[in-house]
Amino acid sequence: MSLSITLPLSQGLSRYELRAAAPFEPPATPRFNRIAYSAAHVVSDPLADVDPWLQCSVDWDATIAYRQRLWALGLGVAEAMDTAQRGMGLDWPTSLALIRRSLEAARDVPGALVASGCGTDQLAPEAARNVDDVIRAYEEQMEAIEALGGRLIVMASRALARVARGPADYERVYERVLGQARQPVILHWLGDMFDPALKGYWGSENLDAAMEAALGVITAHPGKVDGIKISLLDKGREIAMRRRLPAGVRMYTGDDFNYAELIAGDGQGELPTHRHSDALLGIFDAIAPAASAALGELAAGNRDRFNQILQPTVPLSRHIFAAPTRFYKTGIVFMAWLNGHQDHFTMVGGQQSARSLAHFAELFRLADAAGLLEKPELAVHRMRTLLALHGL
Repeated sequence: MSLSITLPLSQGLSRYELRAAAPFEPPATPRFNRIAYSAAHVVSDPLADVDPWLQCSVDWDATIAYRQRLWALGLGVAEAMDTAQRGMGLDWPTSLALIRRSLEAARDVPGALVASGCGTDQLAPEAARNVDDVIRAYEEQMEAIEALGGRLIVMASRALARVARGPADYERVYERVLGQARQPVILHWLGDMFDPALKGYWGSENLDAAMEAALGVITAHPGKVDGIKISLLDKGREIAMRRRLPAGVRMYTGDDFNYAELIAGDGQGELPTHRHSDALLGIFDAIAPAASAALGELAAGNRDRFNQILQPTVPLSRHIFAAPTRFYKTGIVFMAWLNGHQDHFTMVGGQQSARSLAHFAELFRLADAAGLLEKPELAVHRMRTLLALHGL
């Protein structure tokens, strides 16, 4: 039976008929030839008596259940990152509680990967006086996460971006952080399209100069760096940087516009890790079944099938991450609600209001086009509920 719904699309109110795509069937025992982390969202508690713009309340059971789903699909979890609204509603004490609960849950899942965001967000940028304050903030979070047995993703610091006077200050901070890390870390370079407070990170607004500074830090400490995730939405720069990484250091793509071709790779470069990117992506939260199925096909040598599955998800991702890119979390959570992975569409910080009804309608259409509405009848029912809330 066909399903249709009236949507406010670019041409006005239009009747849209769903394509009735068969759901993706990821491998029962996923095996990939890429490391693939999904930066996972948090599920808010809509019944908590809090001021949602000021206080954080998390539905822990639903949040951990979503991570268990990602692990079952063979994806790792990048915990307490910007996808979990770190710095946009999720504070450091709640982030640490989230990391603890994820690590505990992962112990019951053979092979489950978890890497946890370590930042300086307990230090308000305007309260930072110098780089020593930033170092102390990083050290506090490092100690807390490593005490739980967690591996670190060293997140970009708003406080460091504010007080640093040039690349030398970044070198000093990262030298201290890397020197103390118990295990090799993943560095995270988040562009200012994701967070305007990070403009000029690595000591320069010139991205070529910034890349030289980042490569200098990695080259000086290759044994301490598992890889670097860059989220610049610039595939050319990612490839150029990938080919210059030291042996043993991976490029984790954070490019939610071009991930399919970056993960597939171009086969060029001196080292195997120079020829493709691994993945640490927020969009993998929303497209997890397709990502798992595609990565399984790639590992089996079926590159054409990998592209057939993953390429149709790219227009959806580009829409979710459209400017202002920092509001992409709203689309991620909307997808989880449409697909029945949470019972409501509310977010930490009230961020469900960050996108327009027209944005959600186009997201719905693109998700259907990519075969990512896992339960079409439920998705239509929930989309109609949202439309009714807006007077349609």
